[in-house]
Amino acid sequence: MRTTTRPALLAVGAVATLALSLTACNDGSGTQDSAVGTSAASAAPSGATSAPASAPAAHSASAPSGGRTSTSGGGSSSSGTGGGGVTAACTTKNTSVTFLQSSGHASDAQPAAATLKITNSSGAPCTIVGPTTVVADDDQGKASPVSGDNSKDGSDAVDVPAGAAVVADVLYNDVNSKGTTSARYTCPVQASHVKVALPKDVGTTVNVMKANGSPGGVFSVCGTDFKVGAFAAR
Repeated sequence: MRTTTRPALLAVGAVATLALSLTACNDGSGTQDSAVGTSAASAAPSGATSAPASAPAAHSASAPSGGRTSTSGGGSSSSGTGGGGVTAACTTKNTSVTFLQSSGHASDAQPAAATLKITNSSGAPCTIVGPTTVVADDDQGKASPVSGDNSKDGSDAVDVPAGAAVVADVLYNDVNSKGTTSARYTCPVQASHVKVALPKDVGTTVNVMKANGSPGGVFSVCGTDFKVGAFAAR
């Protein structure tokens, strides 16, 4: 009886050991499968993250490049604008001067109006900045010179293109209220020529022309001064 019982117990133990071994094997397989799944899951997010990252990187690179192009273009425009030279001053060297007597005599309502004309005789524009002075001497030297300028009536900068001209009115009195009727239009200063000085220039002396531009004009001034107006293109 005892001999029969021992082999039976051994057989039962062997079966139990084999079952435990199979169970342990299954547990290891399950753990390994779980690890592979975890690795695959972690790989997928990594791939998804790298793709969006590349798109913003490309966008970021293009934006600064566009910004640099715009800045460079603006710089070129400013450089071109600032590249022009300074306009030269109008002087006796680059202009010609014409002085025309008034076409009518002064009255109680208005003064006589001579015309001072400055023509740019050079090939480049010039500018008149500051007061222009006119001085008239009596031909016989019987009266003191009289003068006037436009320091009060308009001496702002005036650009004169090449070949163009600007004019200013010279307002004066040519009626002698103290003389006889025959000498009504004979003033102390009878000038057949005047000296015109542009701003910061030595000046030039020109003959007085008649109102129509022909020679033989006279700048007849009764009084101690006259007024020179602002220059303007006409």
